[in-house]
Amino acid sequence: MEHKKIYNAKELKTPHGRLIIEGPISPEKLANYEFHEDLVAFRPPAQQHKALVEIAGLPEGRIIVARSGHMIVGYVTYLYPDPLERWSEGKMEDLIELGAIEVIPEFRGSAVGKNLLMVSMMDDAMEDYIIITTEYYWHWDLKGTGLNVWEYRKVMEKMMNAGGLVWYATDDPEISSHPANCLMARIGKRIQPESVQKFDQLRFMNRFMY
Repeated sequence: MEHKKIYNAKELKTPHGRLIIEGPISPEKLANYEFHEDLVAFRPPAQQHKALVEIAGLPEGRIIVARSGHMIVGYVTYLYPDPLERWSEGKMEDLIELGAIEVIPEFRGSAVGKNLLMVSMMDDAMEDYIIITTEYYWHWDLKGTGLNVWEYRKVMEKMMNAGGLVWYATDDPEISSHPANCLMARIGKRIQPESVQKFDQLRFMNRFMY
């Protein structure tokens, strides 16, 4: 499968200044940007910056960033699912995962996450993919936001809806381990019925046990 990547960008005015939302961006461009020290959700900032540069270099990898001048203050990643997850077991070329989305505290509440997703979907190539995201409450910044699990879930769901991702049922044990966890997906317009069928089989791998 050929992974086409068409660059898109838009300007977002926020109470803390103007941001550029852009991508997918090249590893070279990404490496030259500064990476905000408050981007700590997944690993230390320098390590996360390096990981994003590596993802941007993958054939299917896509990084969309929100930046203030040369400083990255938010990002979203798309790549093939982790080989250890069930979503990679179907070896589907047309299934990619929205793996991480993060925005620094200063810019939260300014619709940065929503706009990262909207710019992601401006690329027509996204119609060639089933895009999934797995939401686990233990990744959420409940302390920093002051929200409870259900309020945060609502915010996440609304943000994902802005990119066309909707809730899907699954029997995945990790997702099923807490009612706030969820699987969300967007099925591109050019996805063939057999891919949808394969995705359904991945969603329910334990159905024959009952």
